[in-house]
Amino acid sequence: MKCSAGDDDLGPAASSGGVTDFKAFAETLCATWGQKPARHHLVLIDALQRVADGSTDRLMVQMPPGAAKSTYASVLFPAYWFASKPQSEVIAACHTASLAEHFGRRLRGVIAEQGAPFGLALEANSRSAGRFSLTGGGQYFAAGVRGPITGRRADLILIDDPVKSWAEADSKVARRSLFDWYRAELLSRLKPGGRVVLIMTRWHVDDLAGRLMKEDQNWSTLRFPALAEADDPLGRVLGEALWPEWQTTAEIIRRRETVGKRVFSALYQQSPTVDQCEAFDVPLLGRFTGTPAVVRTVRAWDLAATVASPGRDPDWTVGLKLGALEDGRLVVLDVIRVRVGPAEVERLLVQTARGDGVATIISLAQDPGQAGVAQMAYLKRALSGFNVVSSPETGSKLVRALQSSAVIGRGGMLLVDARWTADFIEELQLFPNGDKDDQVDALSRAVTTIGEIPAVSRTALHTLMGR
Repeated sequence: MKCSAGDDDLGPAASSGGVTDFKAFAETLCATWGQKPARHHLVLIDALQRVADGSTDRLMVQMPPGAAKSTYASVLFPAYWFASKPQSEVIAACHTASLAEHFGRRLRGVIAEQGAPFGLALEANSRSAGRFSLTGGGQYFAAGVRGPITGRRADLILIDDPVKSWAEADSKVARRSLFDWYRAELLSRLKPGGRVVLIMTRWHVDDLAGRLMKEDQNWSTLRFPALAEADDPLGRVLGEALWPEWQTTAEIIRRRETVGKRVFSALYQQSPTVDQCEAFDVPLLGRFTGTPAVVRTVRAWDLAATVASPGRDPDWTVGLKLGALEDGRLVVLDVIRVRVGPAEVERLLVQTARGDGVATIISLAQDPGQAGVAQMAYLKRALSGFNVVSSPETGSKLVRALQSSAVIGRGGMLLVDARWTADFIEELQLFPNGDKDDQVDALSRAVTTIGEIPAVSRTALHTLMGR
């Protein structure tokens, strides 16, 4: 193995051979192979040292293929971990069991061949690449993503390359399954005070790294693009290669021309982009500051009635309020987005209607069949005194979105800046390839409805609102 190959304390610190930190440990082993860490490896080593010390308990490493991130994070680091915490347990997970065992085999080789000066030794009967014990009491277990880990516990979890292919990265089902496995199964194996390191190349805006950065603010992220961007953490000049001794700038640019913009942006720059078949020209959305003087308003609802729970990622109930200006432009005034049960949905509709006032039309989608008719009759009774319209949805989601897409495309839609704005824009960017489209459905209904109701004069509007 070569270091330059492309690929609260849990115990006493190691003191054998005078090596007491990961940098010294890694440099000592690399020197025996005639190698030394590159500058980005030194930054990675420092980040992993903070994991070992306990000052970081969630570390995310994003680097391009061939950066040797796995050599340091999945081979050398667990060896150091066992040297400094001899009685701990480590679970290592990769997209397949064979890849996890590959890293386990490399780690096992390091321990067997070079571990003695650091107090590392394998148990005599530990021959498996994916499951072995150390004489100090440490346990190592390798598994494929979604593979069986029941009964195992871990002080350290290493997740390396959890995504296997573009087909998997582009699959909503596969992305959700991976996240659910991480959240419901893998994390349940972590001991109190345990740490997690995620090492990966980015694939998709909603891959495991993307989802975790969005939903969990406790991660420390180390991101190195193949070609330096502005404010590079290594201090590189714009466009400089990450590891020029391994791959020059010219070689990376040539690779960019070969793989295409989307692949290069994700795998090499660690900045995945939305697929180019998006339905909305989001940059044409304008921003509205101040209080819009609207001539009519609609609150369109896309209803769901399932509460989020471990292992489930249900749809959202969304209520989108859209206003029309005197010049014909539309303004998204408010977005409510919740996951609650049926009773809470009903209360939310009534509470929101009271807040919006009787001048705002309430637009509801009617489910097909007699059950949908009954539900709509019930909701209209609950919303008695307000102007409620309903209709069944017709056509595909993409077809229904065409009208709002056209409005945005001609620069006819604005947004107010609010806490919901970023999530709303992200869903538009991902549609129709994103996991969720509830806000898009509500927008489609709002645009259709507001085009069917007459404008209300400002005097009449004030009268309706009790002003």
